[in-house]
Amino acid sequence: METKKRFIECAKFYVACSFMLCLIGNRNVAALSITVTDVECVSELVLHEGDTISGNFVAIDHDIFWSHDHPGLEFTVTSPGGSTVFSLKGTSGDKFELKAPQGGIYKFCFRNPAQTPETVSFYIHVGHIPTEHDLAQDEHMDPLNIKIAELREALESIRAEQKYLKARDARHRYTNQSTKKRVIYFTLAEYIVFAGASALQVVYIRNLFSKTVGYNRV
Repeated sequence: METKKRFIECAKFYVACSFMLCLIGNRNVAALSITVTDVECVSELVLHEGDTISGNFVAIDHDIFWSHDHPGLEFTVTSPGGSTVFSLKGTSGDKFELKAPQGGIYKFCFRNPAQTPETVSFYIHVGHIPTEHDLAQDEHMDPLNIKIAELREALESIRAEQKYLKARDARHRYTNQSTKKRVIYFTLAEYIVFAGASALQVVYIRNLFSKTVGYNRV
């Protein structure tokens, strides 16, 4: 009974620690804002083979400046060996997740075929969950650590989704602001055109009456 109580207290302690780790952040997490004109790349170190690489990106300026014929952004993930392990084309934002085929430095590259500056919100996370093989190699590793790692990754997945939705919300907000400004400018331009047209009509009518009076006098 005493052993069970100590196990429960230990489990609560580890769970509390995992929540604290989630709150203060993870060293394998990166959130960036990138301006892509041609090609921009970000490198990230993956320590173990089989680690989960996940993240998302959103082109903030998409709804403001992109026309219907814009080719979209290209996104590629390159392994330390130089092979492409993930790619997307013609997109303004998406999520991605893959298993690292090997440890090393991975490159995450954005290519903008239109070569006009695009602001991209980019988020990446590298997660590692210990396996039974790790337990066999490390006698001091507690099986509870695996459960804690799984919980941490689940919480990280929720946080990544929140960041993705936040970036999309920022894009929609910028779009609304831009649309509002364009409506105001268009309305002002309409008033200016109407005022100019009215002024031209008045001048034309005055000139017409002036010519008519001149003809009558003759």
